[in-house]
Amino acid sequence: MLIKSHHINDIKIAEVISEGLLIHSAQDGLDLMGDVYYQGFDKVIIYEKNITPDFFDLKTKMAGDILQKFSNYRIALAIVGDFSKYESKSLKDFIFESNKTKHINFVAMLEEALENFSK
Repeated sequence: MLIKSHHINDIKIAEVISEGLLIHSAQDGLDLMGDVYYQGFDKVIIYEKNITPDFFDLKTKMAGDILQKFSNYRIALAIVGDFSKYESKSLKDFIFESNKTKHINFVAMLEEALENFSK
């Protein structure tokens, strides 16, 4: 795992880069959040490919558990990926509602995540 640092308007953003899965469980999400928090980052960008597919099956409640922890600790999160491949209407609604909050974002490209974090 590599953490690339971005700085926008005095905000320190962690871009988490990895070839493999980083988040297999809600605990992994919490551990990642704690790791970047203690390194002084305010916001986190992670890629969809680094998250277990179970996250995107809302019946597992993993997405809700992880995103709730990021919200509770006030650490903004952007997940970058192609979410059009998921056919679940409830997941599409979940992504739509999450993106409204501006605290949790599902975006297609890194540049979009950085732009959202700069506002």
